Amino acid sequence: MEFRQLRYFLAVAEHLHFTEAAAHLGIAQPPLSQQILKLEREIGTKLFIRHPRRVELTEAGRVLQESARRIVEDAQLALTEVQNAGRGESGHLSLGFAGSTVFHPLVASVMQNYRNAYPRVVIRCEESNSSALLDKVSEGHVDAALVRLPLHCRDLVVQPLVDEDMLAVLPANHRLNRRRRIDLASLADDSFIFFPRPIGPDLHDSIIAACISAGFSPSVSMESPQISSTANLVAAGFGVALIPASIRQIHAEGVSYHELLGKPLHTGIALVHRQREKSPTVLNFVKVLRKAAS
Repeated sequence: MEFRQLRYFLAVAEHLHFTEAAAHLGIAQPPLSQQILKLEREIGTKLFIRHPRRVELTEAGRVLQESARRIVEDAQLALTEVQNAGRGESGHLSLGFAGSTVFHPLVASVMQNYRNAYPRVVIRCEESNSSALLDKVSEGHVDAALVRLPLHCRDLVVQPLVDEDMLAVLPANHRLNRRRRIDLASLADDSFIFFPRPIGPDLHDSIIAACISAGFSPSVSMESPQISSTANLVAAGFGVALIPASIRQIHAEGVSYHELLGKPLHTGIALVHRQREKSPTVLNFVKVLRKAAS
């Protein structure tokens, strides 16, 4: 029994007329009749009672009609699902996020736009630090990741999303907390809170380099487990810190945020994915991200 024969059978069962069924299918009537006869021989029973101007289903024909309908509908559903998956309109996407990236509004916008465009894709999210996420993408544990720049990643494709300034975070009782903009050199005598270098070595080193360029080597009083938790430690009085501007959305009580005078210190957010990526869901996410970044 062939799938084509089931389609032909259902057309005749619907029209109860070979000529009309052939016209509906876009084929000549004789080949249609031959395929129905062949199907009846394979099954071993008549499916239609032939009359001079019409046909009617036998009991066996009515049973086959119900089964054939389900088979054809299931086949069409499978075809649609395969086509959707091939276009990246369904399937799965695993995304990694560096903790500090989720506070930037453009990240939320990208996710919203992607969900609106591809609602049938199931997204799995995993939070980690930027360095660990590079390994996870390289090793295939996640499809792509939003990471904090600068970050050296030789074997991955980097799709920049946004660039932002670093801000100084000061405790409420700091001598400079009434100034909107401050010179980095004015913090030379303060204790600093840094995130551990392994979670973002390039950004860590760029902050150290900026301090040295301003004429001092920062005294580190404490390490924050994540960039996003730094403001809370500043509020607790452990020191001052430099953080991405978007982190100011964390409305920690007892801190103030300040722009830096002179040469700004920058960071950024980017999507990283594997080279020669073939996954339609990943490529569609890259397309949405590029549109947002532009």
